[in-house]
Amino acid sequence: MNPATKAKTTGKLSLDYALEQLQQDRIISLQQVAQLRASLSKESEASTHPLLIIADQGWHSITKPAYPLTLERLTRWLANKSGQNYLRIDPLKIDVNKITSIVSQAYASKLHILPVAVNENELTIATCEPFLDAWESELARISNKQIKRVLVNPRDLERYLVEFYGISRSILGAISDDSQKALSNIQNFEQLVEVGKVGEPDANDRHVVSLVDWLLQFAFEQRASDIHLEPRRDKGKVRFRIDGVLHYVHEFPTALMGAITSRLKSLGRMDVTDRRRPQDGRVKTKTPSGNEVEMRLSTMPTTFGEKLVLRIFDPEMLMKSFKELGFTKHDQECWQRMVDHPHGIILVTGPTGSGKTTTLYSALKQLARPELNICTIEDPIELVEPQFNQMQVQPVIDVTFAAGVRTLLRQDPDIIMVGEIRDSETAEVAIQAALTGHLVLSSLHTNDASSSITRLLDIGAQPYLIGASLLGVLAQRLIRTLCPHCKQPVELDKKAWNDLVAPSKTRLPKSIYKAVGCEECRHTGYYGRSGIYEALFIDNEFQHLINTSRDLTDYYAAAVKQGMRPLRISGAQKIAEGLTTLEEIFSVVPPVKGRNR
Repeated sequence: MNPATKAKTTGKLSLDYALEQLQQDRIISLQQVAQLRASLSKESEASTHPLLIIADQGWHSITKPAYPLTLERLTRWLANKSGQNYLRIDPLKIDVNKITSIVSQAYASKLHILPVAVNENELTIATCEPFLDAWESELARISNKQIKRVLVNPRDLERYLVEFYGISRSILGAISDDSQKALSNIQNFEQLVEVGKVGEPDANDRHVVSLVDWLLQFAFEQRASDIHLEPRRDKGKVRFRIDGVLHYVHEFPTALMGAITSRLKSLGRMDVTDRRRPQDGRVKTKTPSGNEVEMRLSTMPTTFGEKLVLRIFDPEMLMKSFKELGFTKHDQECWQRMVDHPHGIILVTGPTGSGKTTTLYSALKQLARPELNICTIEDPIELVEPQFNQMQVQPVIDVTFAAGVRTLLRQDPDIIMVGEIRDSETAEVAIQAALTGHLVLSSLHTNDASSSITRLLDIGAQPYLIGASLLGVLAQRLIRTLCPHCKQPVELDKKAWNDLVAPSKTRLPKSIYKAVGCEECRHTGYYGRSGIYEALFIDNEFQHLINTSRDLTDYYAAAVKQGMRPLRISGAQKIAEGLTTLEEIFSVVPPVKGRNR
């Protein structure tokens, strides 16, 4: 920036300067400026940051191609104009305890600054005023560190000033000096057992309630599928699973972690006093946008206290079509052939966390009609749906999957969903239900579609009964999809591609993309997930094979011959569509039959 411009821009950023510079850069027009001036009051101009005023107009640039002038894009522009580094604040990467201890909230709010990172020599400060720097020398002297400035958008600055210092206040308010002193003396497991009795804050303390509310709302905002609360010797860790990967979020003092866990157990109607046995519960709440969300809670006793995992279920997933879940046209046709039958068994298979529950619920939701009676037996009930009659497995009172199916059969059902076939008794009653005129949907834990048949045989189901009742199997995996904001074309590795699709003759894609990483995807290169599927339809020929062979290789070869597209080919199609990468598919698909990969 030249000295003349520097002189003009010393002090607080003005709307006049921002509009003038945007015009000079041929981003906005004189007409847009005149329109804004005509509608803007003196009070708004004086009290609102210029970039917020401009972003709220909903303008598009006058460049070709045009782009929306969002607050984020305007902040990037201003950072480049002022020669400063731009930062998009990612709360998952900020140590709140450390940065809030550097300066007080009053001091930060007065100067409109926010510490975002600190190390031995350098303190990084976020601001939305690029030309105000009078505070730098004073803060450098107070902190005894070199100051590094970054520019952030004003809306994020105001939000995180309140949020970060609010979290810090709640933590300090919830923990007394006595409890901290008691915790500092903990040396071994025998003493750790007493943690819950020495100075732990009340689960209903307003600070604890505030922290739990923040934690849940933050998880919804970050698209987390799971929240992990993990007690450790000195601190309790909080991690979110986002797009299948765990991210570190925050850490709390051990005593406070116990209070947070107790608060969540209380909300989930669990026994707060019992910390020695695993427990399950559920909570229903609302996201910041007002949507209802259900969460399943599970506790596990560990060396340093109770570990709590909250699985978040988004009801909107049930409203998605099979295409939105990742089904190809071929997958949908195969699935439709299965569910068009009035009776029989349809299995959805895959490892834990592969999306089986979502597929089953989505299928039942689409099959549901006023004239049908849909009943489920689940362990646990993962999502409450008014159109279904749902029953929970309770082994303590002998309500098992098998006993539950027998009960459902006396309830005049049309469609039955069995959460999982785990043993021969459940397999037997599910088959009997299918043979007596009911459509049965269930899940299995197997690597692919064809191995589901050998799994049923292994747990004791008779081959002729499997052949007579099984309509088809859908195997699935969840893959991370590329971030649309930063993915870049890359040259295809033909050997890796051939390893993936062999021995089929799948054509080489015209272009593929690689994961790069940006602020939108937290520099992972991926944003969101999609399913890949392998649909096996059981026809007369396959029924005969089940009765005559128990060889998995025979099943797989016959399935491919009759048109099944293996998971690898489904993954290859997603790569060809530019949705994911070779590396991602290789990380989730099972090995090729008869090969090392």
